[in-house]
Amino acid sequence: MGLWNLLFGGDEKTPEQEQAAEVSKKFDLFKYDGVKAMKMGQVDYAVRCFTEALAIQEDGECMDYLAQCYMRAGQLDEAMATLSRLAELVPDNVGVYLQMARLAFMQEDYEAMTATCAKAMEIEPESATAHLLNGQALVGQGKMIEAIAMFTKAISLNEGLGDAYLQRGRLLLAMGDMQSADADADYLLSVVPDNEDVLMLKARIEHAKGKAAEAIAIYNKVIDVNPFNADAYKERGKVKFEQGDTIGAKEDVEKLLELMPDALSNVSGDYSADGVEHKVKQAYSNLNPFGI
Repeated sequence: MGLWNLLFGGDEKTPEQEQAAEVSKKFDLFKYDGVKAMKMGQVDYAVRCFTEALAIQEDGECMDYLAQCYMRAGQLDEAMATLSRLAELVPDNVGVYLQMARLAFMQEDYEAMTATCAKAMEIEPESATAHLLNGQALVGQGKMIEAIAMFTKAISLNEGLGDAYLQRGRLLLAMGDMQSADADADYLLSVVPDNEDVLMLKARIEHAKGKAAEAIAIYNKVIDVNPFNADAYKERGKVKFEQGDTIGAKEDVEKLLELMPDALSNVSGDYSADGVEHKVKQAYSNLNPFGI
């Protein structure tokens, strides 16, 4: 025993303790190097660090970071595998299942999304977010009535959940219930009057109601909020064309092409005096007016 330990009553570490301390130090080094790399946008190096750390020790926070890095890198299958591993480590953590549901949405795997939402709601029955995500999964499966019910349930659990109103409003419009869709849009406008997604919904409702001038005015506001919103130019141009304003429609098509050069790749013709009406008509012939 050394002099320091004799004087102050300390104990020497056993070889096992020293080895454990060295392993812990190595784990921390990999983990926090990974965190630093992730913050600096060095995703590949962060993945390597977190993978090395997890080979040493199972750690929930480290798994979460690794899943985030995989998502940033577009490696969605690897991200889902990591989150599944995390769910086994912390089976009662509702946040993990919500993240898995969001990831399944990115993968367009709506059945898996429904399953993870069900698990989240089993853990936390009053989770408005789980109901919202489940509604989105049902939309992906074409189950519109059930989706509306799920969004309505989400709103009952959290009356301030704007995304649920927006998603429900879009579905109601697509199903022809303009009055109910309008109520959702008006509520959202009272809360977030300059939100371009909400304004787009309101413009589509006004168009569906046959109120062309009102729809164009709202599309104008969308473009004021975001001059790069291609859908606003495309849909505003459709309304103009329906009103006989081929010049205004042509201007919107041209702006759309500036923003999205390939947007009308399947449309033939030119912008000559004779060809403009044909080209614009083709551009708007298959446009989905509901935004879903």
